[in-house]
Amino acid sequence: MARLRRKACIALFLFTLFIFGTMMGLRTLKPSDGFSDLAPGLELLPMIVGKMDRRSVSRDATASPGQAHPAGSNTKAVLSNSGPEGTIFYDVHIFYYTWYGNPHMDGKYIHWDHILVPHWDPKIASSYPRGRHVPPEDIGSSFYPELNPYSSRNPDVLESHMEQIGASAAGVLVLSWYPPGLADDNGEPTEDLVPAVLDAAYRHNLKVAFHIQPYRGRNDQSVHDNIKYIIDRYGDHGAFYKFTSTTGKSLPLFYIYDSYLTPPESWSEFLTPTGSHSVRGSAYDSIFIALIVEERHKHDILAGGFDGMYTYFASNGFSFGSSHQNWKAIKAFCDGNNLLFIPSVGPGYIDTSIRPWNNHNMRNRVNGRYYETALQAALNVRPDIVTITSFNEWHEGTQIERAMPKKTVTRVYLDYQPHGPDHYLELTRHWAEQFNKEKEQWLM
Repeated sequence: MARLRRKACIALFLFTLFIFGTMMGLRTLKPSDGFSDLAPGLELLPMIVGKMDRRSVSRDATASPGQAHPAGSNTKAVLSNSGPEGTIFYDVHIFYYTWYGNPHMDGKYIHWDHILVPHWDPKIASSYPRGRHVPPEDIGSSFYPELNPYSSRNPDVLESHMEQIGASAAGVLVLSWYPPGLADDNGEPTEDLVPAVLDAAYRHNLKVAFHIQPYRGRNDQSVHDNIKYIIDRYGDHGAFYKFTSTTGKSLPLFYIYDSYLTPPESWSEFLTPTGSHSVRGSAYDSIFIALIVEERHKHDILAGGFDGMYTYFASNGFSFGSSHQNWKAIKAFCDGNNLLFIPSVGPGYIDTSIRPWNNHNMRNRVNGRYYETALQAALNVRPDIVTITSFNEWHEGTQIERAMPKKTVTRVYLDYQPHGPDHYLELTRHWAEQFNKEKEQWLM
């Protein structure tokens, strides 16, 4: 009898251990409040339009090379040579980076050799390694690209990227952009690549929007100059994205990363009709989308004259804006103030290859379930646009670009197995199609 009780206790213990392990494995599917763990680390962050009656000037595409190409609408799908089904959707936007380089094209590795970013607290920083990665065996990512550590200047790479984005059904790539001669701290200027990106996108019926990055001296006036530069230079290109509202207006759309670094009273000089250098009603009027990180930012975004807000981060719970549980309230605020709410979803998050101390913000992909949970959360708030973070931000492990298994003497990279390299492209297509089916029902 005692032996029977002992066996029953062992069985109960093993069952309890199994349940606990399963729950821990799925924990990343639920929100957390990890952003507070990161403070004061904001320096670490990559870190309804139909009602917009104040717009008065529309710049329709008149374009070379895209004269016969339709202006990008957020509600229309088009047939394309891209993608297995031939359909892409202009209401699915995907963040895209051109900051990578290798010796063959650039004379050296760029960004793949990313530094190990030290923690802002010297005591914590002292516990972690310093230095930089040494490609090609050791790169600044927890995954390894199927195209190997590529150069963004390689035309074949660019063509493959457009094909993959088309396969995902995302119709708009959101290009990370710095003014001419400027770059992020670990890269080199790439503004000269914009024409090649636009031309490649055009060949695949994709559109390109611009993601204005923070740079030294960025303010409302400099961004005003940036917008003028971009529209003057690229506004007539067939791949230049314009958002078409339900009133029929077609305007360029810009994402402004880390917009909170500039106070709302400064933004209002640029983005409200009475501002000292306002673009409203001018040839440079556009749809401007700010980043919401903290809850208070939604009021700043409104006061600054922005047209909407996006969340960017792929780590659910990392910030107020990136927490799925807050999206319903943010969407209600936006609806009540004639603002777009554009949630950002990602397949997972892991940046410990460049921030080895940031393990607590990692979000496991769970073979795609994390991504599907995020996509469903986005669809639940009925947005006009959904953004994907990202196509190829390899440092933070948010990419849906094709990856491959890779093992070296010192490292074993993560991969998409047991699924193939197209797994996240296929998931994106499935959800893009579902998004547009549901949208048709919302509008009925």
